[in-house]
Amino acid sequence: MASSFYRVLLLVGFCAPMFCTSSNPYNRESPHPPSMKSNAASQVSPSNTRFAFFLYQRLAQENPGQNLLFSPVSISTSLAMLSLGARSDTKTQILRSLGFNVTHVPEPTIHLGFEHLVRSLNEYHRGRDLRMGSVLFIRKDLQLQAKFLNRVKKLYGTKVFSEDFSNAVTAQSQINSYVEKETKGKVVDVIQDLDSQTAMVLVNHIFFKANWTQPFSAANTNKSFPFLLSKGTTVHVPMMHQTELFGFGVDRELGCSVLQMDYRGDAMAFFILPGKGKMRQLEKGLSARRLRKWSRSLQKRWIKVFIPKFSISASYNLETILPKMGIRDAFNSNADFSGITKTHFLQVSKAAHKAVLDVSEEGTEAAAATTTKLIVRSRDDPSSIIAFKEPFLILLLDKNTESILFLGKVENPRKM
Repeated sequence: MASSFYRVLLLVGFCAPMFCTSSNPYNRESPHPPSMKSNAASQVSPSNTRFAFFLYQRLAQENPGQNLLFSPVSISTSLAMLSLGARSDTKTQILRSLGFNVTHVPEPTIHLGFEHLVRSLNEYHRGRDLRMGSVLFIRKDLQLQAKFLNRVKKLYGTKVFSEDFSNAVTAQSQINSYVEKETKGKVVDVIQDLDSQTAMVLVNHIFFKANWTQPFSAANTNKSFPFLLSKGTTVHVPMMHQTELFGFGVDRELGCSVLQMDYRGDAMAFFILPGKGKMRQLEKGLSARRLRKWSRSLQKRWIKVFIPKFSISASYNLETILPKMGIRDAFNSNADFSGITKTHFLQVSKAAHKAVLDVSEEGTEAAAATTTKLIVRSRDDPSSIIAFKEPFLILLLDKNTESILFLGKVENPRKM
């Protein structure tokens, strides 16, 4: 039976965030972007955040001492979209692993929430370029269920292309070229093992480009500043610095300092610096509740900030990770994707994810949290300094949807 299954290749989260000014020519300006508080996207945001930290903790466990970077919202959206064509336990496992209980949140509400989320993220915001999209490359002889095709187009704005997978080399080249174009050249050759058994490739890509509201001066960047790696060795990195009003607090429960910096265009970043020996404690304590507390409790204050200028990237084969998070049947012969097609048996053979992140002088923005005991140092203290000269976490968030666009750990700013 297993030999009769065709492969589905799930390529998610090809992310290319860069921090520099740009308008978005792909989206029309909306004078009143939808608020997360007032639309159906509020039904999916908490679950997406829980899934983000659940996945982060799994990746951190399996990649100790390495840079981590991924796009939670891209992966969640891809899996939710795939669930449209799943049935029985395959569907249940996907939605449950995404943090949804369909007895409390009906499935139509979940997909309506993602529809609003995708639409909101693609709204035009002056000063930033944020695009997220999905595309299906379908085997020419694969007859799709009309309902599935209509729903992925309507709810997720998915583009659909017919592809000749019998010529795997040509198909691979065409899909790689599409991804490279959509990420403006940041992600290349993402597929390297396409074969003729592939029946469908689902790609979700996200591109982010924005400026800090309080940019650093390149003239002040220290070209060679010591950064202490977790292994105890030191590398020298370009270190940006400035003194400015930023959201800041100390979370004593997790033993970390939290800095909030804002981007133009309703986006923000949290830089989280654990105390000595507290990285594992911080990682284990990450949660949607903790993020809400930070978002409500940080206070603006004058502070001298040192942040390395860096570029990092990371790639993951999620087919080895997602089954450990509960999505098992999608990747084996028990897969039930009869909602996609009834003429072929489908199972997911690969779920690839690649992310790229550049941080430089031009960009940043912020947000904060409450209820946790966050300590803010005296505003009159001229010695308020936070220096990210050891491994730290970074979260990039969209304010309107309260979605984590990118989540990562910088273990070594010199390692691409």
